[in-house]
Amino acid sequence: MKQWGRMTKFLSLFCLCLLLVVSCTPKQQTNAPQSSAVNNSAGDGRITVGTTEKPRTLDPADAYELGSLSLIFNMSDRLYTYEPGSTEIKPQLATALPKVSADGLTYIIPIRQGVLFHDDTPFNAKAMEFSLQRFIENKGKPSFLLSDTVASVKATGEYELTIKLKKPFAAFPSLLAFSGVCAVSPKSYEIGAGKFKPNIFVGTGAYKLAKYGTDSLKFDVFDKYWGTKPENKGINVQIQTSPVNLFNAFKTGAIDVAYLSLQPDQIQSLEASAKKGDWQAISAQGSVVTYMTLNRNQKPLDKVEVRQAIASLIDRKLLNDRVLLSQADPLYSMIPTTFNVSQPLFQDKYGDGKFEEAKKSLVAAGFSKENPAKVQIWYPASSMTRSLVAQTLKSLADTKMDGMLQFEVKTVEGATFYKEISKGLYPSTLTNWYPDFLDPDNYVQPFLACEKGSVAKGCETGGSQTQGAFYYSESMNKLIDQQRKEQNPEARKKIFADIQTQVLTDVPYIPLWQNKDFVFAQKGVANVNLDPTQNLIYKTIKK
Repeated sequence: MKQWGRMTKFLSLFCLCLLLVVSCTPKQQTNAPQSSAVNNSAGDGRITVGTTEKPRTLDPADAYELGSLSLIFNMSDRLYTYEPGSTEIKPQLATALPKVSADGLTYIIPIRQGVLFHDDTPFNAKAMEFSLQRFIENKGKPSFLLSDTVASVKATGEYELTIKLKKPFAAFPSLLAFSGVCAVSPKSYEIGAGKFKPNIFVGTGAYKLAKYGTDSLKFDVFDKYWGTKPENKGINVQIQTSPVNLFNAFKTGAIDVAYLSLQPDQIQSLEASAKKGDWQAISAQGSVVTYMTLNRNQKPLDKVEVRQAIASLIDRKLLNDRVLLSQADPLYSMIPTTFNVSQPLFQDKYGDGKFEEAKKSLVAAGFSKENPAKVQIWYPASSMTRSLVAQTLKSLADTKMDGMLQFEVKTVEGATFYKEISKGLYPSTLTNWYPDFLDPDNYVQPFLACEKGSVAKGCETGGSQTQGAFYYSESMNKLIDQQRKEQNPEARKKIFADIQTQVLTDVPYIPLWQNKDFVFAQKGVANVNLDPTQNLIYKTIKK
């Protein structure tokens, strides 16, 4: 590693302060009762899962946070789900992939027979029609996922469902694998705007809800489940109030499995102990990406050369080693490597820490040491990781750019940050993206599409305005529409290549890293797996 001057001093002082804070923090104990540890070794076959993710609701028509969706995922079935360790979908409550009409607007889906809901109501196409209609018409947080796309849902046979779309959408089957788009019992729920039931869940999944408390949940095995039965006798979910409590609960054996959310230093500590055989560490490639948004309506970012200079300045290896503790993968496309269409074009063109190239781009834009380009970097105040990233980027600019590029780090409370970003107040931001469904489209359309705008004004309405980039390109809009219509995977892959090439040139965003997911399990606990959407799969776990 090269000598970094003030950069090294900053990181060294930060690490020292962090060490002192951690060392001086009182050893907080988990909120779980001591009996939990006894239960774990009692041989009842149940698994205790610890998490800090507190669910807001268990109603799938209103659930849009990971804490809720991960629980719904394990109690429910959808028409389609994912192959383990893959983004490829497979039938679940459907018995085959849809038959799609030539115009891409009609999807005919065969429905599984012999399935019961947790309240013994039979499942059929009419019940699936009810579930999808309720998802749309109850107007919960995720309702737009279907309402923006679906024109009608109708049971066209006892075990046949026909869905008509408003416009072609090649990724639609992947959208049907979204955890909230699951089957719910028509006997236990009703359709109507705002008619939610946040404290119950009645679906068709391998587990049924036995208890829902403020700090714990209990899942019992559904003995009439149509599919493969769970490997365990049930799940106890403990909701910890902080990462420290989750960390301590796992280390003391009060929980069998710890997942979401631990801090990077806690993950590093648990990984080190796992190598000694104290417990197991399981990691998987994640689907969450972190990126830098560059607002083309704010000077000096209105000049593409300045955006390209910042792309050359970024040093992902430094960020991964020093900030992320090697708990992520450098990312060189807005589409993560989870998908085979991803191309590392930013690595090929801009590389990492190419400071001389960055200076050349700034000179081409008319900037110099005497006339520097000044850019603010904003992020939510609660994010320690993004704080370190912002400070690292500032130090790189200060020490490597001869004064030609100056970053000013700014922070604001999280709710305000996300509320104001679409108003164009922030020149650049550090943001992450949790996909709604696993398809390359969900990393492209929400960022680059613009329904209304112009080259002069940028995007006035659309995805890029919502994300704070205000990027407008008619050719990009056409490419997005083309890939959404294209049913042929190879032809669609070519369109995604063209999209990534244009992002490389225009630089409305700079991809930074793709997360890794970490789960920790006690010795004797087996078959701990994650699905591609970050859900811990309960039914395979055994001990």
